[in-house]
Amino acid sequence: QVQLVESGGGLVQAGDSLRLSCAASGRTFSGGAMGWFRQAPGKEREFVGAIWWSTSSTIYAESVQGRFTISGGNARNTLYLQMNTLKPEDTAVYYCAAKTGPGRSWGYWGQGTQVTVSS
Repeated sequence: QVQLVESGGGLVQAGDSLRLSCAASGRTFSGGAMGWFRQAPGKEREFVGAIWWSTSSTIYAESVQGRFTISGGNARNTLYLQMNTLKPEDTAVYYCAAKTGPGRSWGYWGQGTQVTVSS
């Protein structure tokens, strides 16, 4: 059974930093990608960023570019999201997701972890 488990969420103040982790088990995604999405109350789920394991290339949403950094463990089954200079508008439930290869959908999802940024 494939599982993605996020951790590291919490309540922080604007300007603080926070690191989220996602641990994958049940299969590897070394030929595909893992990424982060978020959903704020009353809003659609949005893409935050992702990493392609084969090239270690990363891509970010414009709203987090320069503040958030995605990285992974050597075994490519752990994903991190380092969030710096957090803003109240970053408040959301953050989800880890994975896909098995190019052209595939984000077919695997974690349960989410809450990040709340107070002003």
